[in-house]
Amino acid sequence: MSTTSQLAKRFREVLLDGKWIANTNFKEQLSDITWEQATTKIDSLNTIAMLTFHIDYYIAGLVNVFEGGDLEIRDKYSFDLPVIDSQEQWAAILGKLWKDSERFATLLEQMPDSKMNEVFVDEKYGTYLRNINGMIEHCYYHLGQITLIKKMILFKLK
Repeated sequence: MSTTSQLAKRFREVLLDGKWIANTNFKEQLSDITWEQATTKIDSLNTIAMLTFHIDYYIAGLVNVFEGGDLEIRDKYSFDLPVIDSQEQWAAILGKLWKDSERFATLLEQMPDSKMNEVFVDEKYGTYLRNINGMIEHCYYHLGQITLIKKMILFKLK
């Protein structure tokens, strides 16, 4: 199996369908969350909706680069979640995350392994491999947060 295929598999595991590392994934954790739960604020923690938006913001930004565009994302905008006040709005955010995640994985699978050692946009960002591994690690980091916040919300509601 090529390096890019292995990376795409790892990416799909954390976002869409895996159980290997965390015994869960974003899709599983978010599938039964209501918009009210997603926007519930607990102390100074980010909301589940904010973390979901944040992850998709970066995935979509990398997809843009993979498709030949510029790196347009900026950290300062990565938590600029629009107001959510309905299940439909929450479903749209989730739908965008699933679509962008699958697009990311598909584009990654189509890359030649040799691309992994190329500079990603600018030398200061390192290689494609570094950035893709960083994205996977970033997703697991926030998946852990979402899982804990979800448990806090569900415990608080009981």
